[in-house]
Amino acid sequence: MIRSLAVTNDLELIRDIQITQLSSSDMMWYWVDFSEPSEEEAKLLEEHFNFHPLAIEDCFHFLQRPKLDHYEDVHFFVMHAINQQTLAAEEVDLFLGGNFVVTFHLNYSKEIEDAWCKIIEQKKGFEKGHLYASYVVMDKLVDQYFPSVYQIEDQLNEIENNVDSESTQALMEDIFEIRSKLLKLRRTIVPMRDLLYRIINSERIEGINRLSHYYRDVYDHLLKLSEMIDSNRDMTADMRDSYISLNSNRMNTIMKTLTVITTIFMPLTFIAGIYGMNFDHMPELKWQWGYFIVLVVMFGIGFGMFTWFSKKGWFK
Repeated sequence: MIRSLAVTNDLELIRDIQITQLSSSDMMWYWVDFSEPSEEEAKLLEEHFNFHPLAIEDCFHFLQRPKLDHYEDVHFFVMHAINQQTLAAEEVDLFLGGNFVVTFHLNYSKEIEDAWCKIIEQKKGFEKGHLYASYVVMDKLVDQYFPSVYQIEDQLNEIENNVDSESTQALMEDIFEIRSKLLKLRRTIVPMRDLLYRIINSERIEGINRLSHYYRDVYDHLLKLSEMIDSNRDMTADMRDSYISLNSNRMNTIMKTLTVITTIFMPLTFIAGIYGMNFDHMPELKWQWGYFIVLVVMFGIGFGMFTWFSKKGWFK
């Protein structure tokens, strides 16, 4: 589907105008949106707009890293939206010319829809021109990053509150799942942050300085998101290390207890082994009280070693 809107020199908004009429001298600027285009519709990128073949190729080779390319008088942006369910990146491409914006996305984009409605509903918005429209698109894309990051923070808080009620294995599985989600978000947010930095400091995009404060606002949001991502990754790393240390401490305690028990039984086993030998000349075997004396000696050795280890704190 292709839709369009245009703003005349008289600041009149015209919707669903024919693409062939967009180049009229009466048009101050226009926006064409390719939403889930067919093959015939996609050909207009080359046949009507004459965009660079490399830029058109990038539109169909999913998934490009967020970037900015300059082609003579047209600037090509690759941006990412985030699927709220899977956290997978979904590509949104934007062509920015001297008086136009062309957006291209193979999947339905709620962010583009919100930006489209905002430009239509706010007269002050479309009066500011095509650069403002491109800002609105980027702003809507970035705004949709926050719910995913906040959701992960809520999961981390829930894990911290349920540490005592969940098994260590279940907690570790949750933590590694969260780290995987954070990695997906980071792969989108950090390149988008770098993209906005390039836009703000670009000298090739004419008129960008006039609206630089808008783009800086988006950049600040991305900085905040990046810091939240890094903070959450550090938190999951600390939680992971804490659980690993806790497991190691538990294992050490168990091994220490088993070692103490084994050490106590070593001399007892030695005594039992000696008197278990079937030699004829073992005078103790003929004693009337020999069996009881050996048991008392073995009990005394075991109790003595247990008392000694307890004083040394081996059972703590």
